[in-house]
Amino acid sequence: MAKKVPTTKSAIMAELAEAAGISKKQAVAAYEKLLQIAYDGAKTPKGLMLPGLGKILKAKSKARMGRNPATGETIKIPARTKAKFRLCKAAKDAILG
Repeated sequence: MAKKVPTTKSAIMAELAEAAGISKKQAVAAYEKLLQIAYDGAKTPKGLMLPGLGKILKAKSKARMGRNPATGETIKIPARTKAKFRLCKAAKDAILG
């Protein structure tokens, strides 16, 4: 049987706190700081590299024409900016086997 993986925020914080030997409150503070660094880093032109996990980038998509699936009417989809995440090779190998 495979090891149970935490799937909720509280379970992840408890796992982090136990692994690092710190309190849950300290684990939450560290996690929130990591998120803030990731948000700020993703806004930079080069993005943010999380070693061993992947890279967070800001990507722009072009405006395009689409179709409303309910009515079949042609609609214009505006350009937008979105966040993109790319797994690094080591993470892909760990996940895919």
